[in-house]
Amino acid sequence: MASFVAASRAALKFLQLPSSGFLAPCLQNAAILNQQQVRHRRTKHWDPKWKRLRKAKVIKIDIPNLNEKAEDLSQEQMKTRMKERGIMPPRPWLERPFYISCTGGVFEPYVPPEGDGRMSLVSREGAKQKIEQLEKKTKSMMAIRKIRSYDEDFEPPEFATLAQDLYIQAHRTLCEKNKYKLREIVTERAYPELMHNVADKTIHWQFLKSLEPPRVVHARCTDVITKENIFAQVTVRFHSQQTLAIYDRFGRLMHGSETLAKDCLEYVVFEKHLANEYGVWRLHEKIVPDWMPPKAPAFITYRVDDEPPAPVETVAEETKEAVPANESPKTEVAATA
Repeated sequence: MASFVAASRAALKFLQLPSSGFLAPCLQNAAILNQQQVRHRRTKHWDPKWKRLRKAKVIKIDIPNLNEKAEDLSQEQMKTRMKERGIMPPRPWLERPFYISCTGGVFEPYVPPEGDGRMSLVSREGAKQKIEQLEKKTKSMMAIRKIRSYDEDFEPPEFATLAQDLYIQAHRTLCEKNKYKLREIVTERAYPELMHNVADKTIHWQFLKSLEPPRVVHARCTDVITKENIFAQVTVRFHSQQTLAIYDRFGRLMHGSETLAKDCLEYVVFEKHLANEYGVWRLHEKIVPDWMPPKAPAFITYRVDDEPPAPVETVAEETKEAVPANESPKTEVAATA
């Protein structure tokens, strides 16, 4: 009896198992009736390390419509889509960036004394010029102190020698017409003034010697737009001997001479962007005093024909007015329109 009960229990347990293998066809109906879902610990994954990733594996995402074109959307639809994605809508950019590499002129320009380079210090006029120079020296010393706060190695005597080298280099580069190198030596203001009317001309320039050593006569500093954006300008006096000859495109001499040397007294302004860490000194402008006489223009040559031009004949048409018989003739007045 006990063996029969044990066998029946084993048969019932066997029938509760899912159908598999060769017993599936015969026990298919019985398995469907006797299946029961039971939760056990072995149904969980043995490694809970990637539990969150397994959960995110089946997350629902919004698939974008790749067939949709941005050109077909209206402005309101585009703003709605951008708000859904957390993107700020575009705004029109009305400002344009600009870079200030040099100033537009000379601030507080140096006024050269009349007769400079001709009067001796022993004379009355020369002593008067020396006293006026000492009075204006205070502002220049303050500007030099400002320059030294950015450039510790700045010394006026050494800078005068450096300025003379830049002056000679700029003129030689102009004679070679090397535009790219010239932009590194002169500022953007001086470049168009130097290159004006230089096309189709040959320039021969030579620096012979210095009659007086170059010296710094004026220095100023100013700020542009902001107080931290500081520019410095230093005026250097050059008294030298030079030769200049300019030829046109046909090789004819227009101005100057290559053999005749002339004494030149010039006041040249050099500028540096102090706020720029990589700023350099460049030639900015040349001061021309009001008392200096104007220079003679270049001679323009024309071709003269041997035969004189034919005279032009002018034919004047005479206008006559009819006078009625009953009226007395009046004085005729000739009017030309």
